Amino acid sequence: MRTDEKPDQREGRWSELARPYMTRTRHWLFGGTVAVYAAIVLGVLTTSWLVTLDWQIMLFRPYKQWPDIHAFLDYFVVLGQRGPTAVAVAAWLLWRCWRQRNLHPLLVLGVALLMLNVTVGAAKIGMGRLGPHYATTIGTNEMGLGGDIFPSGHTANAVVTWGVLAYLATTPLRRRILSVVAALGALGVGMTTVYLGTHWVSDVLLGWAAGVLVMLALPWCEPGMAWAEARLMAVFWRLRDRLGGAPRPVPVPASPAGVTAGAGRRAVAEDGVLVREPAVAGGRQARAPEAWPHHPARPHTARSERTPVTPSGSRRPPHADRAPRTAPVTTTVRGRSQGS
Repeated sequence: MRTDEKPDQREGRWSELARPYMTRTRHWLFGGTVAVYAAIVLGVLTTSWLVTLDWQIMLFRPYKQWPDIHAFLDYFVVLGQRGPTAVAVAAWLLWRCWRQRNLHPLLVLGVALLMLNVTVGAAKIGMGRLGPHYATTIGTNEMGLGGDIFPSGHTANAVVTWGVLAYLATTPLRRRILSVVAALGALGVGMTTVYLGTHWVSDVLLGWAAGVLVMLALPWCEPGMAWAEARLMAVFWRLRDRLGGAPRPVPVPASPAGVTAGAGRRAVAEDGVLVREPAVAGGRQARAPEAWPHHPARPHTARSERTPVTPSGSRRPPHADRAPRTAPVTTTVRGRSQGS
């Protein structure tokens, strides 16, 4: 899956989120999932082999065949309940919003849950299928009888709620790993509902497809979420300014173009905010006392005040075979001086 990693420059903050966008692969996956969704619905409406499989597993009564794991699966199925899972994931994403100084994680969760409730809720009410515990006639599809079991809300909710964490992952590798974990966990929650006798197998398969469709459609909502986030953050800063809060961070361009030597060219990142180091006279940067390196202050003297150092004696190193050089002997021959 390709990602678009770009900095978020709102209020000087820089985000490392790799936000997905609709690629050709996503389009193909979306179209294939729609086809699977339609095939499952058609198979149930026409009372195909899928309905026969539903009844076979229901009459097998797995909760009576393996009663030892019943207590554990009663707790495990909570991973698909909308209330507890939404609260847990929202708490984690709220912390991420505070760290990244933006509302994107919470907006993704809110939009995903909104699409899930609208699409899955409409399908449940529209098809009105009864669950295994309320089935009336063996071998029928139990459609249009006022039920709300098709597709499985537990399965679709597990796909979306835990899939949001994969969607918001900051690296492609983490996103793939979390996507697989969320998909398998959601399928496990769905099979648990089949074990407990609250859903048909076809309910679980359709719920899994419904959740995947929501996750694949999320990139289409990114422009709307960016629009909403910009306006919500503007309202937040306006209220904070009125209440006399701390001043908002000033954005600093990453490029040092246009910065003079005396203005301090070095910019450092502190908790995601670009902060330029102050400058002092003469173009030298002012370092904080705790800044690296830790060197004690030393006095400096001007060049004219320093004591001159001159070499004394010969600069040539001594040698054992070399005779020491002596001063030349001067003799006078016929009125002229001649060195010997």
